Amino acid sequence: MEFMMNKLLARGLLCLLGLMLYGCSSADNEMAGGNLQAVNHTLHAINWMSVNGYRAHAGGGSSCCIIMPIKWRPGLKANVEWEVDPEPFAKIKKKTKGYGFDDEAWTEHEAKFQRYSATVDIPEWPDSKRCGLTVHFLVCNQIKLTSSCWASSSPNYPIKEPRQMKEPAVCPK
Repeated sequence: MEFMMNKLLARGLLCLLGLMLYGCSSADNEMAGGNLQAVNHTLHAINWMSVNGYRAHAGGGSSCCIIMPIKWRPGLKANVEWEVDPEPFAKIKKKTKGYGFDDEAWTEHEAKFQRYSATVDIPEWPDSKRCGLTVHFLVCNQIKLTSSCWASSSPNYPIKEPRQMKEPAVCPK
């Protein structure tokens, strides 16, 4: 009798698991990979960035990959973390032997790096027309995101801020 009860319980749990998995596989929850890109509008160097745990180079170009829903839904957020080198053209003493920077000089330069984070909404994309995710780094440690398929040179591209922007004397709060 106990064996029959365990068998019945096991079948019930398997059915419940199957129903849960079916719910997770609906079209509204389908996921796909896309490129993760960075565009730096500042005069500082963005050493690296991370979006929802997916880390990428932030010097420009794209990195693979970020997993995003195929269909946009309200409430999608991106937790963006990044590191800034405020003096990317600093003269750093090189090693006297071998390659690279002098350890002490590099440690002194690296101590000036700054880390930031922001949680922002992921903007809506039509149907399944998303093209990865592009993070735009703006002055005053602000960011904007887009999943636009347009090239940044297109008049249809949603982010219009110029490149090589200088930091204002005072950033808005």
